[in-house]
Formats: sequence, C-alpha cells, structure tokens
Amino acid sequence: MSLALDAVAQDLLFREARTANTFTDEPVTDEQVQAIYDLVKYGPTAFNQTPLRITLVRSPEARERLVKHMAEGNAAKTSTAPLVAILSADNEFHEDLPALLPHFPQAKDMFFSERPVREGSALLNAALQAAYFIVGVRAAGLAAGPMTGADLAGIQKEFLDDDHTPLMIVNIGKPGEDAWFPRSPRLSFDEVVTTV
Repeated sequence: MSLALDAVAQDLLFREARTANTFTDEPVTDEQVQAIYDLVKYGPTAFNQTPLRITLVRSPEARERLVKHMAEGNAAKTSTAPLVAILSADNEFHEDLPALLPHFPQAKDMFFSERPVREGSALLNAALQAAYFIVGVRAAGLAAGPMTGADLAGIQKEFLDDDHTPLMIVNIGKPGEDAWFPRSPRLSFDEVVTTV
C-alpha cells in the first residue's frame, strides 16, 4: 500500500535523513526557523498543550557558554553548526490552556494544578513537539543533529529557569562533508507490531 506522501518527501523526512555531525557555514535564518515552527505547531499533543520552548543560540558568547556544557564528543560540532537550538519543556504550560483549549478551559485547573503532574505532561508533550521540530527541520531542506549528551542541569542554570526543563540540543544547518554515520539498523514491523 502506498502512502499519500510521495517517495521524494518520504526520503527527505525519513529514509535518507540522518543525524548530521558536520554542517556547511551557510546560515540558518530566523525566517527559516519561523517557517519550521509554523508548520510543526500543528502536531498533536494532549489537551492541545504547547510546552515546547525553543532557545536559539546565535551569539558567539552564548555559543561559548553552551559548548562548555556539551559532552566531549558533541562540543566541536556544536561550536561550528550554523544554528543551535536548546529545546526545553515549560512546566507552566498550563497557563496557556484556556486560550489553546477554549472549549474546555477548566482543564487547566482540573488536570494540571499540581506541579508533578504538569512536569510529567510537559516532558511527554514537549518531547512529541521536539520530534515534530526535527522532522520540520528536515522538511525545510536542512539537517538536524539532536543530542542529549550534555550537562542538561548546567544548561538549565545557564540559559533557562526552574520552570523550564531542557530536553535536548539540536544543531541545525545544511549538511557538511562526511555529515552522516552509516545508517544503523531498525527493528522490523514484525518485531514491533502486535495485533490483539
């Protein structure tokens, strides 16, 4: 059975896409990032919550502050990528729910009045949004290099606050020379899918 998306788009988003480890020096513009967000904001989340927050690291000073928190294997590529984004979960996302869920504004207090519940929901739904963001970067014809190899607590103190939990760092740009590792294996359909 064929998919609605043509084979070229399937390759761009999934089959040929990989985590990039090197990038050209071609800049990534604010307009490109806005176009990516304006596409991926439509990805589904629970209660239409939008906990993902994106911190773009553009200045050399901010880049230097970030690189010192990256794991050794991630520091060099983070220092040279055209753009780096810190993706985090806003644990106070529920404040936006009355506007985002106008048919059920009481969800804010009914389900998310307690901080531990909000943190769990923010983490899950921001992770969903982070995945959409990575696919959106690919849809823009760019490559993404998402990483969790970093001192996330240090990044939180350096760039965020106690209401924001860092999820990952994403290097963004046009892939450079030798950008890809070989494709790693994936589990087959029969290994993953069970019918009951």
